[in-house]
Amino acid sequence: MHYIQPRPSSIVAALYTVRDLGVDLAILHGPSGCSFKHARLLEEDGLRVLTTSLADNEFIFGGQNILEDVLRYAESEFSPKRIAVVGTCVSMIIGEDMQAAIEDSGIKTPAIAIDIHAGFRENIDGVIAALEPAAEAGWIDAEELERQKWVLKEANRVEKERGAAYKKYVQPSRGDLKHLVAERLVETATSGKKGVAVMNAKKETAYMFADELVALHEVCPDADITYIVNLEERGLPKVRQDAENVLKGIKDAGIIPVLKGALDEYGANGDILGEAIRKLKPDFALIAGVPHAIPPEYLKGIELFSVTNGPRQVEPLKDFGHEHVVVEIDLHPKTLGVKNIVPGEFGDVLRSFKRS
Repeated sequence: MHYIQPRPSSIVAALYTVRDLGVDLAILHGPSGCSFKHARLLEEDGLRVLTTSLADNEFIFGGQNILEDVLRYAESEFSPKRIAVVGTCVSMIIGEDMQAAIEDSGIKTPAIAIDIHAGFRENIDGVIAALEPAAEAGWIDAEELERQKWVLKEANRVEKERGAAYKKYVQPSRGDLKHLVAERLVETATSGKKGVAVMNAKKETAYMFADELVALHEVCPDADITYIVNLEERGLPKVRQDAENVLKGIKDAGIIPVLKGALDEYGANGDILGEAIRKLKPDFALIAGVPHAIPPEYLKGIELFSVTNGPRQVEPLKDFGHEHVVVEIDLHPKTLGVKNIVPGEFGDVLRSFKRS
C-alpha cells in the first residue's frame, strides 16, 4: 500500500533499537537536523546522540574524515561502552563507508555501523538494519535475531490489518472524553459484572499503560477483574529490565497478574491474549497499550474500554468494535528515562471516581 500519511522513520527505529541493545552513544552520520526530536528524546533515556552535522559541501565531497573525527572525539570525551554509527539519507546517497570510518578512526570502543536511510516504507527495516550488525558483533545471538525478526513481522502485520496503517490515510482523533469513559468503567466494574484488564504494551510505554490497570484496581479493589500483562522476561537488555521494573510496580500496587507475552511481543500476542479472554468470558474488558493486536473475533459481546497513545489508532479501534477509546497524548516522552510506573491521564481520571 502507498500511504499518504506520515509514517515512522527507519532511522529513528534504528536509534531506538541501539538504545535497547545497550549502546550508550550513537552518531548520526548526516545533517544536524536529521531526527532531531527523537535524538533529543533519547538523550532523556540515557543514549547520548551526536551528529557529524554534514552540510551542503559534504553532500558533494563526502564526510568520511568528519565521521572519523567525531568517533575519536566521542571515545575520548565520553568513554562510552558501545558506539553505533547510524546512517541517514545523505550518507546513503553519497555512498559513505561507515564501517571503514570506524576501522580507520582507531577507536577501541566496540562499535557497529548501521546502513539505513528514511526511504523505507516500513520502519522495521531500521530495526533489522541495527540488529544484524549487532548480531555480527556478538551483542545478540542468532536465536534472538530470528526472534526479533518474527516479532517485528507480527507487529507490522497487525498495524496493516487493524492499526494506523490499515488504510492509506487515517484521521487523527483524541478519542472519547476520558471522564465519561472512566465513569462508565467504574460503574460497570462495581456492578458485579465480570471483567478483565489487559496490558499489551510496546516496550517502555508500559510504564504508563500499567498505570491504567493500577488505577482501576485502586478504585475498584473488590471488583471481579482478572489482570493480564505482557511482562514475561524476554527481549533485548533494556526491554527485559523495563519488564522487571513494571512488574514490580504492579505487584507493589497489590495486583498479582497473569503473564502473557513479552514487551516486544505486543504484535504477536493477539491470539494468546484472545484465547485467555475467551476462556474468562468477561462482560467487560479494559485493554491498554496495543488493543488492536487482539483479533476482534475474541472480543465479541464484550464491552470494550481501550487505551492507546496513538491519535491515528482511534478510528481503526472504533471500526473494529471498541466502544470506548481514549488516548494518552504525549505518553511516549513521559515514559523515556523512567524506572517506575508513571501516572497516566486516564488513570488519574479513574482515581477521581474513588469513593472515600
